Amino acid sequence: MKPVKLFLAILIFAAATLFTGCDEFGDYFYDDVPPSPPEGIYTVTGDERVDLFWDENPEGDVAGYNVYYAYSYDGKYTLLGSTYNTSYIDYGAKNGTTYYYAVTAYDYNNNESDLSYEVIYDTPRPEGFNQALFDYNRSPNNSGYDFSKYLVVAYNSDDADFFFENYNGTYYLNVWDDTDIQDMGLTGDIWDISYAPSSGWVPMLPNENVKYVEARVGHTYVIWTWDNHFAKVRVRSISNDRMVFDWAFQLVEGNRELKRTTFSNGRSNHTILKKNR
Repeated sequence: MKPVKLFLAILIFAAATLFTGCDEFGDYFYDDVPPSPPEGIYTVTGDERVDLFWDENPEGDVAGYNVYYAYSYDGKYTLLGSTYNTSYIDYGAKNGTTYYYAVTAYDYNNNESDLSYEVIYDTPRPEGFNQALFDYNRSPNNSGYDFSKYLVVAYNSDDADFFFENYNGTYYLNVWDDTDIQDMGLTGDIWDISYAPSSGWVPMLPNENVKYVEARVGHTYVIWTWDNHFAKVRVRSISNDRMVFDWAFQLVEGNRELKRTTFSNGRSNHTILKKNR
């Protein structure tokens, strides 16, 4: 046999082997067994985006993954996209909308697994970086911040969710009496804090009309606004009477989600929904 024909024969044999299996007697059969559902799925909340990640499937014949979304856990899951990787970015996600996600694996014979078992949902929210505020004693009109409008406002404005203060060389983040604040400690970046806490808020001191925490570079603070929204602020730098910070704000009232949400309740087969192709 000529070398070219031999090479083509090897390719044909390899392709046939790839798309078929072999039983104990050496007979070939067509593979109609789907991969297992992907596991370890989690999301990272972004601004007008959601990043999804999951573990690589153990099967050697997995060709890729399909990502689906729905507007409720029991809703209709629609195909969002496909990928060969173990991650996917939903660039079409809208801030303030909650999405439920599921992932399937498919092999080279187009056998597709059931939807992943984890309950994964995410609500994108706006965020900002390198925002500056000034000491309210010297620049009162540029010392407060309104998360809902993404604006610097006066410290005593009705829209001010918090304001910055330099008190005798010590720096503070202040909120008015109908808002809460908590220091979450030193963090590597704004994304380190995933969820707003349910307790541990700074108490109101006697004869005070504000609550306050010391502003420290590298610390992230969670704020519970007067109208039941959650936000986080990370101090990037403080110099003289100026503070620079990053922030994220959850648009959905009462939603504590500030980064990612993932948990598993063992989605059973009979609750896995038909996929809309």
